Amino acid sequence: MVVLRLRNAHKRKYALFCLCIAGFIVYRYLGMPTGGRRMSRKVGLSANSSQFILEGEPFRILGGSIHYFRVPRAYWKDRLMKMKACGINTLTTYVPWSLHQPERGVFNFHTQLDLVAYINLAAELGLWVILRPGPYISSALDLGGLPSWLLRDGSMRLRTTYPGFTQAVNTFFDKLIPKVVPLQFKKGGPIIAVQVENEYGSFAKDESYMLFIKEALQSRGISELLLTSDNHNTLKSGGVDGAIRSVKLQKLNQRDIQDLSAIQPNSPTMVMDYWTGWYDVWGDLHHVLPPEDMVSTVREMLRRGMSVNLYMFHGGSTFGFMSGALSEPSYKALVPSYDCDAPLSEAGEYTQKYHLLRDLLSRFNRGESFPDMPALRYREAYEPAIMYQHLSLWDALSFTEGPFKSLKPVNMENLPVNNKNGQSYGYTLYETTITSGGLLKSGDNVRDRALVFVDRSYIGIFKRRNLELAVPDGKGRRTLSLLVENCGRVHEGRDLDKQHKGLVGDILLNNIPLRDFTIYSLDMKPSFIDSLYQAPWKTLPATPSFPGFFMGRLFAYGYPSDTFVKLPGWEKGAVFVNGLNLGRYWSIGPQQTLYLPGPFLNSGINQVIVFEEQEGDYKIHFEDTPDLGMAADIQ
Repeated sequence: MVVLRLRNAHKRKYALFCLCIAGFIVYRYLGMPTGGRRMSRKVGLSANSSQFILEGEPFRILGGSIHYFRVPRAYWKDRLMKMKACGINTLTTYVPWSLHQPERGVFNFHTQLDLVAYINLAAELGLWVILRPGPYISSALDLGGLPSWLLRDGSMRLRTTYPGFTQAVNTFFDKLIPKVVPLQFKKGGPIIAVQVENEYGSFAKDESYMLFIKEALQSRGISELLLTSDNHNTLKSGGVDGAIRSVKLQKLNQRDIQDLSAIQPNSPTMVMDYWTGWYDVWGDLHHVLPPEDMVSTVREMLRRGMSVNLYMFHGGSTFGFMSGALSEPSYKALVPSYDCDAPLSEAGEYTQKYHLLRDLLSRFNRGESFPDMPALRYREAYEPAIMYQHLSLWDALSFTEGPFKSLKPVNMENLPVNNKNGQSYGYTLYETTITSGGLLKSGDNVRDRALVFVDRSYIGIFKRRNLELAVPDGKGRRTLSLLVENCGRVHEGRDLDKQHKGLVGDILLNNIPLRDFTIYSLDMKPSFIDSLYQAPWKTLPATPSFPGFFMGRLFAYGYPSDTFVKLPGWEKGAVFVNGLNLGRYWSIGPQQTLYLPGPFLNSGINQVIVFEEQEGDYKIHFEDTPDLGMAADIQ
């Protein structure tokens, strides 16, 4: 017993000694950047006439954008370590309001959306952080990252000081900003700068708005350097007093830099977004920027003493239905891949751009040794998943929230679903009764695409440029159904207020408005997909009906690896693996594969559900290489 007490006493002394050593190390190295010089943290990032200054020393921002919401959390560390190994010293990330507040009064900062954990991880790896909290972020997201429930207000004016918008921003910032205030540089954290809104110069509908956002940040405790970011031709209208202006570009034109210098003559030049590639839209080609072009532009920026952020360093994936869209010159929806031809591929693979960039930054840093490049992960070409069960869309309707009755069509955002927050994404089914055939006119009120059925038999499609459809004659009362898809709200431009989806006005049959609708909300959230396991699935028939859900299984033995889902012979729809929405597929391309990260899989059996609109092959392939489509150089 005495011996035991002595041993315990020694253990306590040893533990106390270790604790003291650990405390000394934390005290000694708190605030040290990679170079090892201790920082007092009294003065944050600032700017003189030619360069940024951090604690009295010149500081060059070599940034890279990686969005935590586009990368599986299990891979955050891998991607940030690869960026650090390339010579990047600063992480930049947007904060998507729409994901963090999917409904009024409902906030999510957990698991995949744990922003604090992401910023702390960057600090652990020796990266500084520039935070871009919006509220509007663009970022090729649906409605530019703004929540769609804002559009329930018929008078809403987004990105202005309209009270309905500013009140919503204040509520969001009341939750967001206190989480990041302790992570600022002067409080011992990695955040050295914060961006005020994003590209407001291209919108510029309210002269008071940028001041409101700036004060909304500072009044809640943001005290680090503030930045704005705009294209060269909108720099003046996008800035705000007290914030450093920065520019976005892909080609280094002297005029762009001159425009910035003319407006802001005594400040360092910061390229907040140097686009290393570009996003893709359905029906187009896969955009690429030649590696030599990217590296020569970065080299010239460094030669001129500029700071730069690479957008994107690693793009990742816009999982689910979160992709945005373009409105000019015509509406085009974005693909789910956000590969962006970045130095790190969508799946975190090294590219030629990465190696050239690492070599350039190593020489720029006079041979300073970078961390070793993390090993690449194994990718698997799994056995195909054979679809063995089928569920008609019509048999799945009983698992939706509703249905709802309405005299006139109701757009997605104003449906009484999701605790009166409306429907954000997915499909909406509108059904009514007709007593004759004739000419059906959409009046351009379909947003964005509608499959049309009579008594559940397909008769045609409404698209934005296809405004008329013949309804065959028939006897008695028949059911007319329109399955309307939100293909993605526009993420930039001056028409954000007009991004309602579903049926946004009357549909005419023989010039008479249709009335008395039954409406089903098919947002296809994980809870809905999970509920379908209780549905009356049937063994796959020889000629299954469309639209429909198809179920199969993927077997992953041992530790699951990354793979790429390919659907030859399928037309258009979405893929769900273990209830998670990987995104849309569409035979028109360019994207031909969907990235399926290993962490989304279980060891053993994985449930695969495909929602297909029109045509299927009943087999899904899994490949070990991506296929983003035929490539074309960015012009």
